[in-house]
Amino acid sequence: MKGLAAGLAVLLIWAAGLAAFADRIARSTPAAPPATADGVVALTGGSDMRLRVATGLLEGGKGRRLLVSGVNHRVSRGQIWAVTGAAKPLFDCCVDLDFTAANTIGNARETARWARAMGYHSLILVTADYHTPRAALELRAVMPGARIETYPVATTDLDARKWWVTTRDARRMVAEYSKYLAALGRETLIGLGPANAPESVKL
Repeated sequence: MKGLAAGLAVLLIWAAGLAAFADRIARSTPAAPPATADGVVALTGGSDMRLRVATGLLEGGKGRRLLVSGVNHRVSRGQIWAVTGAAKPLFDCCVDLDFTAANTIGNARETARWARAMGYHSLILVTADYHTPRAALELRAVMPGARIETYPVATTDLDARKWWVTTRDARRMVAEYSKYLAALGRETLIGLGPANAPESVKL
């Protein structure tokens, strides 16, 4: 009986956390204009809107350079340029592409390497709204001395306010929340996160 009660208590805590996580995402967009930083980083995946938003920040002088992290090896630089809609001179001079990262941890590590090479101490992180909490957690883990501004982009095919209505939205929200909890647990409890890896960048 005690085991059942404990299990129910854990389930209720987990569900409350999921609700809070979804509410955080729902309230994150539209995002307020970010403070100017050294650089801007956009994580690929999902809608091309992330790249257009990040390019807009670069064009607006919010950062000196833009890193697009996690670009597919089959995608050319010209194709990325076409998606961003940026002026060719700006794209050629100030946009860097990362073809190495294959997941969020990889995005964070490649971004940290790029920031270190550029001598950057502050970044604006552009990614999907539901992905922002985990992406920011991973990036701050490998760049503990940096200032990270988040700029979430609304996901048009995910209703964060009514995520439970459709199976697709519920699965996506639960999956992302679970990944976020795993990353948070790794960083705070297990101590095996990127902050302890050789790739960590102390700025």
